[in-house]
Amino acid sequence: MPKNLAIAAFNGRKITDPDVFTEVDLPIPTPAADEVVVKLEAISLNPIDTKLRANLKPQAHPKIFGYDGVGHITAVGSAVQEYTVGQRVFYAGTTKKAGSYQHYQAVPAHLTAAVPERPKATDLAALPLVGLTAWELLFEKMGFIPAINANAGKTLLVINGAGGVGSMLTQLAHWAGLNVIATASRKNFDWLTQHHVDQPLDYHEDWASQIPRLVDGIAILYAPEPYLAQAVQLIAPLGHIGTIVTPTKPLDLAGLKPKAASFDQEYMFTKSDFGVAYDSTKHILNQLATLYDAGVIQASVTHTDPFDLKHLITATKAIEAGHSVGKTSLFMKA
Repeated sequence: MPKNLAIAAFNGRKITDPDVFTEVDLPIPTPAADEVVVKLEAISLNPIDTKLRANLKPQAHPKIFGYDGVGHITAVGSAVQEYTVGQRVFYAGTTKKAGSYQHYQAVPAHLTAAVPERPKATDLAALPLVGLTAWELLFEKMGFIPAINANAGKTLLVINGAGGVGSMLTQLAHWAGLNVIATASRKNFDWLTQHHVDQPLDYHEDWASQIPRLVDGIAILYAPEPYLAQAVQLIAPLGHIGTIVTPTKPLDLAGLKPKAASFDQEYMFTKSDFGVAYDSTKHILNQLATLYDAGVIQASVTHTDPFDLKHLITATKAIEAGHSVGKTSLFMKA
């Protein structure tokens, strides 16, 4: 009988606490009518995993975090028409259900997309959350056109371009024809270039003075407060400033008014949390799978390890330390 070994949290302990995670044996889930059950091959970690865990209040039942996953369907809900048992899918899941830190996971079918057998599981697992976030920010929030070379002559500035979302955002922007400028530490300039950044800038220096003209979009992939004043100066009229990090202080957006520029906030889980516009999730995942299969985008995985307690804690510590480059994926051992 297969087992569903999971790694759970019971409260928001710090990652340095030896009891931050606990291994638990859970029943293999039974799918609801609109769900599929997936036997996971690999998962990938994201900063949102740690942020949501830190806010967890003590509880009696285990909370399973993790959102990125790839694997094969083992059971199909009664209302699911597009899948059969055995198909391979990937997804970023939802905060409303148990996550991917387990071997078998029930996932709403509309939040998944089919993927080929050929690609490595650790690569596929790293694509969904950062890909959805980058796509939604660039094309849905900022209004750029999601087609090859459709935005020629326009420029995007990415602040914190070497992280997981940044590495995906720069690739999608390049595919869509944008000129891409991005900040990172100088030691990561090669990484930026490999991910189609046209002008790398060292955030330790006066990077803003090195941008010769106003830009059409600015993605702040870090706390927005230290960068907003410079972004307001650099954004073009009718441009968009977007962020994926929740501000912790009031933001002064008055400088955007004369330019009629917009300030956009992106949160990938909004659609699934509120049950709105989630049909687009499958479409975006399909687009990402196609672009990856064609070699247009890469998964930007820098670390792969087995899925177990030791490696989950190590990977989580690295994320919480900040300044991560690329993504970490953990694969399920046979």
